[in-house]
Amino acid sequence: MTSPFRLETFWKPAAGGEALSYTLRLTNRSDRTVSGFTLRISGPARIDPAATIEGGALTARLSNHPEFTPPPHTELAPGDSWPLTARGLSYPPRHWTDGATTAYVVLADGSTAPAAVAPTHSAADNAPLKRGTERFPVPASAPVPVSVIPWPEAVAVGGRRAVPAGLAPRGEGPEAEQAAAAFAELTGALFPAEGIVRPAAEGGLAIGLATEPGFGPEAYRIAFSETGVTVRASTRTGLLYGLITLGQIWRGARRHPETFSFPAAGEIRDSPAHGWRGSHLDVARQFYSSAEVARFLQLLAWSKMNRFHWHLSDDEAWRVEIDAYPELTRVGAWRGHGLALPPLLGSGPEPQGGYYSKQAIRELVAQADRLGIVVVPEIDIPGHCHAVLQALPHLRDPGEHGEYQSVQGFPNNCLNPAHEPVYGFLETVFDELIALFPSKIIHVGADEVPLAAWSGSPLALDRLRQVGGDALADQHATLVNTIGNRHGADAIEGSATAVLQAEFLRRVQRFLASRGVVTGGWEEAAHGDVIEKDRSYLVGWRSVEVSAELAGRGYDIVVAPGQRYYLDMSQGTAWSEPGAGWAGWSGPQETYEFEATQGWTEDQRQHLMGVQACIWSEPMTDRAVFDRLVFPRLSAIAEAGWTRKESKSWARFSALMGLMPNLYGHWAE
Repeated sequence: MTSPFRLETFWKPAAGGEALSYTLRLTNRSDRTVSGFTLRISGPARIDPAATIEGGALTARLSNHPEFTPPPHTELAPGDSWPLTARGLSYPPRHWTDGATTAYVVLADGSTAPAAVAPTHSAADNAPLKRGTERFPVPASAPVPVSVIPWPEAVAVGGRRAVPAGLAPRGEGPEAEQAAAAFAELTGALFPAEGIVRPAAEGGLAIGLATEPGFGPEAYRIAFSETGVTVRASTRTGLLYGLITLGQIWRGARRHPETFSFPAAGEIRDSPAHGWRGSHLDVARQFYSSAEVARFLQLLAWSKMNRFHWHLSDDEAWRVEIDAYPELTRVGAWRGHGLALPPLLGSGPEPQGGYYSKQAIRELVAQADRLGIVVVPEIDIPGHCHAVLQALPHLRDPGEHGEYQSVQGFPNNCLNPAHEPVYGFLETVFDELIALFPSKIIHVGADEVPLAAWSGSPLALDRLRQVGGDALADQHATLVNTIGNRHGADAIEGSATAVLQAEFLRRVQRFLASRGVVTGGWEEAAHGDVIEKDRSYLVGWRSVEVSAELAGRGYDIVVAPGQRYYLDMSQGTAWSEPGAGWAGWSGPQETYEFEATQGWTEDQRQHLMGVQACIWSEPMTDRAVFDRLVFPRLSAIAEAGWTRKESKSWARFSALMGLMPNLYGHWAE
């Protein structure tokens, strides 16, 4: 059925003294005239509340969900169009996915009608829009005889035996049997028709699998000989990694026999360069089903990544079942017209969203464990809590007045450090999470708290007087009803907001430590130096320099710089590339060749835990965009975590990359 309306959007950046313009054109494709209507759109671009609107009015706005009203007495006849132009965006488009991705019309009787949305057109770039993973063809001649990503520590193999029809791992002992079962599960899910694991009766080559002392926790050795192949390691995970390497070698030789071989002799000895090789996935901005998360875990394992940072809450949604607070998912997991959370980031008027039941989480955590992956849940606090506060308004200071806004345009979105019910809520939530996640690691966010946060809260101001004095409290009170930095996260170091956040984090971390839990945080959790460094770690995201400085102060650091390891960032500067652009851009080669600890001192390196990709989901409504942005850059980061710097080679990596799978099966044309 054809949508009764169509929305086209046009972006023209500022140039030659002419102001930027973001133009929307709504066309009535129905057979009746409409009046008394409003237009609502959703997409990453954010129109500033103070923007100049030509041809209509901005009558409401929450983050990236604005409502526009046409001039009084406007009637839109069949076939007619209504144009309006906004000049002033707090997040201007840089790439085609930044524009409106969904739209609908609210009619005079309060009902809604969908609008078909065309990708935003740029006045400066008319190239075909790019979707799907970039293809890396396997060359006729590769720099190495076997195909393995990430590249092992030492490869000394030779000869060429006929490629077996498949592999038949035989585990000696419980851990070896578990590793063989996990490998069969993994390959059966990723490559269901290839039959990588098959019995000897179907031509499977026997693989001897057994534990042996003397290896590191993830290290392994593969020995090739005329009589067969053996894998040895000290742990179940090490054995699984050895089998994954064998599986990759088999696929390369099977699919490209003129380029790659299955060795007849020699050995591979391997161990990771870093203990933390992770990927974050934001499931708040876009929801991913349990099936999608399960396949994502399989792809992490295939690249020997061992940490899954699960971003379960943000301003836009709450995604985990909590028995004590059913409102969190009843209200906070769904977006739609008329709901507490409106359509945001590409959702339409009908209710959309979802959450993970406790049973689903248990199953995913168990799957991750079988694959050697530790799951780290994140509940982002005290900022990024708009969804929480919509679901549980009693967590607000009842005397708070005025408004502050986050950089993403959410008003009063922070849990109040001076409001006692907040801590009862968090302790209850954390206790339920601890029961679900045996890793005993919980990430608490602590990022992007606005400079003016809590400036209208009597409770917060009283607490400031106690810990910082009257002058600090009085100065903070002057910030009420100031919006702050609309174009980037506020710098709060040394501010009253940082003092309050430090008070909050000190208490939260001590509670988690009392439960035996390590506290993770984004780099802003270091404000005030209040968290216990031996029971916490930080993820550095702004720059390598910030991460190095924090490591120098004694914080254990996972490096995830936005410029290179944020996989929502575009792969190039062209409008036709999807993704975000606020941190810059990074193509596959730039991501691969990036050295996260360049210039670090030896003392700083002592606090390096490893590296992590971060997948923020604002542009991921289109799953073909996900495939383009995440792959092959995820494998590039996996190799940065596993392979030692001196062994890295873009020529080798790019020759092997064509054998790696993606999540949804979308490939570039």
